[in-house]
Amino acid sequence: MKTKLRIKTLFMSDVHLGMADSKAVQAAHLIRHCKCEKLVLNGDIIDVWALKSSGRWTQEHTHFVRTVLKKMEKENTEVIYLRGNHDDILEKFLPFKLAGLSLVDEHIHESPHGRYLVVHGDGFDHVTTNHVWLAKVGAVGYELLLRVNRLYNAWLRWRNQEAFSLSRWVKMKVKNVVSFVGRYEEQLQKLARWKGCSGIICGHIHTPADKMIEDVHYLNSGDWVESMTVVVEHLDRTFEVLSYHDFCRLTGRKPKGGDPSMDVSDISNRAPGLPAPVSYEETEDAEEEAEEMAGV
Repeated sequence: MKTKLRIKTLFMSDVHLGMADSKAVQAAHLIRHCKCEKLVLNGDIIDVWALKSSGRWTQEHTHFVRTVLKKMEKENTEVIYLRGNHDDILEKFLPFKLAGLSLVDEHIHESPHGRYLVVHGDGFDHVTTNHVWLAKVGAVGYELLLRVNRLYNAWLRWRNQEAFSLSRWVKMKVKNVVSFVGRYEEQLQKLARWKGCSGIICGHIHTPADKMIEDVHYLNSGDWVESMTVVVEHLDRTFEVLSYHDFCRLTGRKPKGGDPSMDVSDISNRAPGLPAPVSYEETEDAEEEAEEMAGV
């Protein structure tokens, strides 16, 4: 039986609309079948850097935008869009508010567990902050790595073998990258404490996480290029990092796309004392069913 996920707040980042490897279809699928009061788009939703180089805007990317606008119109969902580094063009318009949409640089999310600082996180990436040209070169290299990975996975599928994430393997094996992630998390933890917050929710580094760093609850929503994960705040106000395929399994829906994502192994370190129950409701929406049949 197909159901809808009913939650308080949905945090999503790094969809990278404009990149060939953006999982816009799956991201829109999750948003459409998730009923929430607030949707926080935490940066790098639109990849302006990619669109200026080798990227292109597709019908699937337009569908993602329409899905978000539909949430605002039909479900009265509050949408908060935070600037990232790949959509830094928004800097010129901040802060901006129109009806149920807010464009901001950072956001404070109030929770019974305390205040959570929501930022994209690029301000604590030295390369992104001080050497934008080098970051853009790195972005091109990352896209090239994903293209090679796509061809490699096509070969693996031909041999009936599981998909492999080359970029994730690099992140886990290269010492400097692992060290960078550790420093990044530590700096954001300090920022949250300085802002008087008990937790922080970020994105940027495409590494989903849910853990305690000393006394600060650190949450990273991951990305929609590889990990396909979000941070959700349940109705009982607890937080969880949820993968797309877990979402489909729990709501009885068939995953979109023909290349299933790999298991996310680096989010198992869930913060102690924060259980993650899931709430659902049945949906009989004829329009949604028509979209499902059309494969949108």
